[in-house]
Amino acid sequence: MSSWIRFKFGKKIYFGQVDDASSITVYDGDMFSNPKKTDQVFTYDEVEILNPCCPSKFIALWNNYQTLAAEKGLNKPNNPLYLNKAISSIIQPGKHIVRPKSYNESIFYEGELGIVIGKKSKDIDHVQAKKNIFGYTCINDVTAMDIVKKDSSFDQWTRSKSFDTFGIFGPCIATDIDPMNLQVQSRLNGNIVQNYNTSDMFFNVYEIVSFLSKDMTLIPGDIIACGTNAGLGPMSSGDIIDVKIDNIGTIVNRNE
Repeated sequence: MSSWIRFKFGKKIYFGQVDDASSITVYDGDMFSNPKKTDQVFTYDEVEILNPCCPSKFIALWNNYQTLAAEKGLNKPNNPLYLNKAISSIIQPGKHIVRPKSYNESIFYEGELGIVIGKKSKDIDHVQAKKNIFGYTCINDVTAMDIVKKDSSFDQWTRSKSFDTFGIFGPCIATDIDPMNLQVQSRLNGNIVQNYNTSDMFFNVYEIVSFLSKDMTLIPGDIIACGTNAGLGPMSSGDIIDVKIDNIGTIVNRNE
C-alpha cells in the first residue's frame, strides 16, 4: 500500500509518498503516470497539506447502500444513480465548512469512500475499471438537505451539494487496498454517528467506474463518491465532523 499526498511548501506545490507519520518523499512528474522519486524529503510539520489531486469532475452516487435503502424504503436501482458536485465546492483538508448566506436550514455530513481515477477511461468493463482506478480517498459529501425538495417539480441534488466548501476529500490517495471491505466511520464532536462497511454497497467500485465510463470519459484525478450509508445527519454551527476510513486516513472539518 502507498499513500500519495499533495502539499505546499513556501509558494510551491509538491506531491509525494507518505513514508511514515512524520515524513514525505517528493516525486516529480505526473502522480498518475510514472512519477519519479527524488531525494527531497519534507516533514509534516513544515508543509501545508492540500487535496491529494485536482479533479476535472466530482461525481456523487445516490442510493448505493443496502442498509440506508432499507431504512428509507428504497429498492436497489437498476444501475448506479449519480449527480455532479461543482468543482468550486472543494476545500482543502482542515478548512471550515461555511454556511451559504442564502440558506439557513439543515446542513448534513455524509461520510463516504471516494474513488480516484488513474487512467483515461471510456467504455471500459469491470476488469479494466480495476486497472484504471489509481486509489481511494475519504470524502465528506456535505449537503444542504432541505433544498432538495424545495421545488416539487425537480429534486435539486446538484444545487444542494455544490455550495462552496461542501466538497471535502483527502487527506491522501491510498493505493493497493481492497475497496470491498473498508470500514467507514463519521464522528460528530467525537461521537460515532456512522460506522459501516463498503461491502454493503449495491454497486461495487469497479461496477461504478465501468458504468460511468459508458456515460462520460473519466480523466486521471477525477473523484467518484460511492454514496453514504445510515447515520448521515445534520451539523450545528461549531460542530467538528471527521470521516475516517481504514487504511486511508481521516479528514477533519469544522462547521461554521
